[in-house]
Amino acid sequence: MRSHLVGFFLSGLLLVMPAYADNPVPNVQFQEVLIKTSLMTFNDANLTGNYTVMHAKMAKPFREQLTPDKMKQAFKSFAAQAVEMRGILLKPPVATTASAIDKRGALVLRGYFETAPSRVIYEIDFLPSEGEWKPIMLHVRVKAAGEG
Repeated sequence: MRSHLVGFFLSGLLLVMPAYADNPVPNVQFQEVLIKTSLMTFNDANLTGNYTVMHAKMAKPFREQLTPDKMKQAFKSFAAQAVEMRGILLKPPVATTASAIDKRGALVLRGYFETAPSRVIYEIDFLPSEGEWKPIMLHVRVKAAGEG
């Protein structure tokens, strides 16, 4: 079965961001809300072709660098697959690394959802922006179960 891949990294931008080391790692339940909200917003954007809402929910430094149209182009190949990720809502995320605040002040969450027939694998970094944690980086892969 095919493997779908999409990534959006702004590591160069993050290198110039000030660190927010004072922010504690949110609890597991809040992390789950952050992950699922971000992935469902991504899912809706891909299925509708409208990236305006996703753009609005990203951290301010992200929004300042990319327009909704540029996001649409970046995720074009993923969107063309019409991958539906609603199955994650019924499953808990499985962390593959411990959640942490890195030297940039970003909350780094890595893991997957054991959904069928495919596994949704995520890497999402959140930055404090406008008083809340907002995604600054999103990388999603959807692989057939058993593909690793």
